[in-house]
Amino acid sequence: MHYRPLGNTGVKVSELCLGTAFRGQDDEQTCIRVIDRALDLGCNFIDSAFYGQGRSETVVGKTIKDKREDVFLCTKIFGTRHPEPNNSGLTRLNLIRGVEDSLTRLQTDHIDLYLLHSFDPNTPLEETLRALDDMVRSGKIRYIGCSNFSAWKIIEALWQSDKRNLARFVCIQNQYNLLNRWEIEPDLMPVCSKHGLGMMTYSPLAIGLLSGHFRRGQPPAAGTRWSGQGSGFERVMTESVDGVVQTLIDIAAELGKTPAQVAFAWILDHPEITAAISGPDLPEHIEEVCGSVGWQLDKEARDKLDEVSSFTPLQNYA
Repeated sequence: MHYRPLGNTGVKVSELCLGTAFRGQDDEQTCIRVIDRALDLGCNFIDSAFYGQGRSETVVGKTIKDKREDVFLCTKIFGTRHPEPNNSGLTRLNLIRGVEDSLTRLQTDHIDLYLLHSFDPNTPLEETLRALDDMVRSGKIRYIGCSNFSAWKIIEALWQSDKRNLARFVCIQNQYNLLNRWEIEPDLMPVCSKHGLGMMTYSPLAIGLLSGHFRRGQPPAAGTRWSGQGSGFERVMTESVDGVVQTLIDIAAELGKTPAQVAFAWILDHPEITAAISGPDLPEHIEEVCGSVGWQLDKEARDKLDEVSSFTPLQNYA
């Protein structure tokens, strides 16, 4: 496993981050085995959130409680409890309650990286940043950042923090893959480079579309996200998307890799990226993804992927 600095913090995190939503895995013991296997393979970066009404954090907490110091732990905040009206958003009320709930589920006394899961247009940004700063000063949070923020919102947050001497974002998290380049490349990459922010990327395989297992004109395998009526597979698997998949398959065959490994390697070939988030449901999934590190795409392969993926996608792949 290789490790990269998290922005300007000096912290080193594995360039593969373990995502723990486990949307395709109902068995808790299998989830625990996935986390254990990732740690065994050198992954020290775990990403969580209020997935499954807190199930994700609960499973992570059970698994890492005896090896907490070996893990750089990230979780996110927006929705915290149900029902509404005050159990979502980035208010001081919800943030303080949310971090306490996360600490309980994660069985820890601190969170290494706490991300705002999405922007809240109904709460003043200063209120959010002051609440985060208080939690950093109390020791419950080490670093803060944001997920799914646009570039101008990140800049505003950095300006507010600098102006008011508050804890500052050190990392962002946004979607990035060969089918969705437009969300990050034009603005967010330059912002992160200019201001020393780390960058985590999610949905690297576009919900499996880039795994090589799905092709245009072929029915998706039963039991997958893209099977069954209403999945939208025929709409998203356009000729352009299938062209990207074919290029991945061709390059993978030349390199002795899998299409998924090549798709991850393409993301990690960008110096602005700190870590790509993998969302495995089985231990063998994380084992395959680990085959994407320790080597680099050559220029010819990178140029082919850049060229074939230079189109505007139909949708986000989250």
